[in-house]
Amino acid sequence: MGRVVTVQGALAPETLGFCHSHEHLWINPGRSAHVNPALRIDDEEKSLAELIDFRQAGGRAVVDAQPVGCGRNAPALGRLSARSGVHIVAATGFHKMCFYPKEHWVFSWDEAQLTALYAHELRFGMYADGDASPPALRCGHRAGVIKTALDTAWTAQTRKLFAAAGAAARETGAPLMVHVERGSDPEGLADFWEARGVDPARMIFCHMDRAVDDPAVHRRLCRRGAAMEYDTVARGKYHSDAREAEIVAGMTAAGFGGQILMGLDVTRARMVRYGGTVGLPYILKTFLPLLHRAGVPAETAARFFTENPARLLQTHTPGP
Repeated sequence: MGRVVTVQGALAPETLGFCHSHEHLWINPGRSAHVNPALRIDDEEKSLAELIDFRQAGGRAVVDAQPVGCGRNAPALGRLSARSGVHIVAATGFHKMCFYPKEHWVFSWDEAQLTALYAHELRFGMYADGDASPPALRCGHRAGVIKTALDTAWTAQTRKLFAAAGAAARETGAPLMVHVERGSDPEGLADFWEARGVDPARMIFCHMDRAVDDPAVHRRLCRRGAAMEYDTVARGKYHSDAREAEIVAGMTAAGFGGQILMGLDVTRARMVRYGGTVGLPYILKTFLPLLHRAGVPAETAARFFTENPARLLQTHTPGP
């Protein structure tokens, strides 16, 4: 059995607790906030208060999906976890190309350099810098997942990045998370990685509930062993919570309840302590009862936040 690697150390999976599998607790000011002002989350006390609200509601763990060089603040994540008592699984890897200035090192580094960076952050510790210049300042907090982002067009650049992420996953045993954009080809990415020796059971496809309308695609990926991470909760511009519950209930009825993860994918505008709406306790307080009313038994729904993350977020060959 592997371990779940958090910023405070590796955990026995059964100790992870109730986990949101895709959130954003801190995003530095920079290119991401220029693209979307809601993608600036940089007040430690407000993020801490949000995590304390979550813990008081019953939450115990969060995956922070902001990768290296794109607004992540590894030391802040370490402090937030220590102060709140909430386990935080941090990410290495890469995000959408629109979140990087054209002179960013992510465009000039080759596959070997990127692979080595991701593997180092997973095995030994993340870098505290990397937004404005190549990462150089090390800290002791390890990443626990590899974040990637799948856009509509494949380019030599994205091919290089996905190859590096897949190589780092093979080398370290860490899980791969994929931000999926509408109109992209998640099955093609699964083919790409599987051809390079990546076990589909290490692949977690995020936002599929709003990015891919055809449930057959979800089911085919699950049959290969991949997991779905659903987070279109309290996001009325995409669909209602009732529709979200239908999607989850349908996948559960099809036999894939053991391959579902969930979260809120919060931004500044969705965090109560930043003056927004929804808040991290929303699933515990509001969505889970709705899911039960949609026909998903309470013990099955609990798996999406406890048993499934404890299994799917494991690193099977952890570093020292």
